[in-house]
Amino acid sequence: MNRDFTLTEEQEQIRELARDFAARELRPRAALWDAKQTFHADVLPMLAELGFFGMLLPEEYDGLNLGMLTYLVALEQIAWGDASVAITLSVHNSLPTEMILKYGSEEQKRRWLPAMARGEILSAFALSEAGAGSDAASLQARAERDGDGWLLNGEKMWVTNGAAAGVLVVMVRTDAPGERRGARGIGAFVVPTDTPGYEVGKKEDKMGLRGSETVSVAFNDLRLGSEALLGDPDKGLIYALSSLEGGRVGVGAQALGIAQAALEHAVAYAGEREQFGRPIKDFQGLAFKLADMATRIEASRGLLHRAARAWDAGHLDLQLSSMTKLFCSETAVWVTSQAINIFGGYGFMRDYPVEKLFRDAKVTEIYEGTSEIQRLVIARSLYQPRAAKG
Repeated sequence: MNRDFTLTEEQEQIRELARDFAARELRPRAALWDAKQTFHADVLPMLAELGFFGMLLPEEYDGLNLGMLTYLVALEQIAWGDASVAITLSVHNSLPTEMILKYGSEEQKRRWLPAMARGEILSAFALSEAGAGSDAASLQARAERDGDGWLLNGEKMWVTNGAAAGVLVVMVRTDAPGERRGARGIGAFVVPTDTPGYEVGKKEDKMGLRGSETVSVAFNDLRLGSEALLGDPDKGLIYALSSLEGGRVGVGAQALGIAQAALEHAVAYAGEREQFGRPIKDFQGLAFKLADMATRIEASRGLLHRAARAWDAGHLDLQLSSMTKLFCSETAVWVTSQAINIFGGYGFMRDYPVEKLFRDAKVTEIYEGTSEIQRLVIARSLYQPRAAKG
């Protein structure tokens, strides 16, 4: 791994720490986790000991407060080792922790954030439903007032960490059935997953990220006290949308780690594989392909680091986070596809690593907002006044 001279010495040390961990603990087991769809629970305590669950949280809540750039540098290396582990970390470190930190009461912060930062509690986030994906405001799961508390009913789909998490931040309707108010009739609730009425449903059989848990979650007369409500009962979706920047750049880092792994495998294979009496790297058409892969990855990393520095300066907005997520995810899909072509017939076989990387890369164009949604966000922002950004 080459030294990145744009990083501080501390950031470079953390990058090397994450890379060493990924090489030692993740890469040797990633193929088995994928083949058996086994959740990587045994490595989570190791990641917690290294501090990777609380990198963005303030020290007063037992976090490390290292900043977004340092976190994304580490997350890229974890994804280089295994993208399934990276998405477990990314989900935990983005919307659940960010929403509690930004919109929770001091009591909620003290109850949840220290344990989340220490990795004692894994968190999850639930928004999507069978009929509500990109159109999140059309969700149907609901919370009704029940004395001093709330009664939750409904079902959520595609919940990462949903079976292993100790706490879930969920978006549900709080408006009355006959008085729907769209995005302004949705609340956010912090749900301990051991609450009666919390039911984990089907584990999805996925194309990629097969070592990550993706499940449906049902709420059947799940009773919560008033302390479970996060902020205003009508602004939960607004809170979630305003917290998307961190999740989207996290997916960007995950995508970049996948792409970097594919490039390294392709470079090594092209130097070893011989056809017509010489290594295939010596053929110009293939050499140019490797050059384009490396260039797109470096361009993606530059955009990712710019977004991270903007976050750390308090200036990251949805346009920049959407650009980062869009460009990094599409780079990952393109690079992994090229890597398969470089491997030729072997690239299509599960005995070789690049087909898994392609499968893992594809979903980065879908979750945390599809590429089409990112383009809509970017295009609309071009017609809106923007403050000067870092």
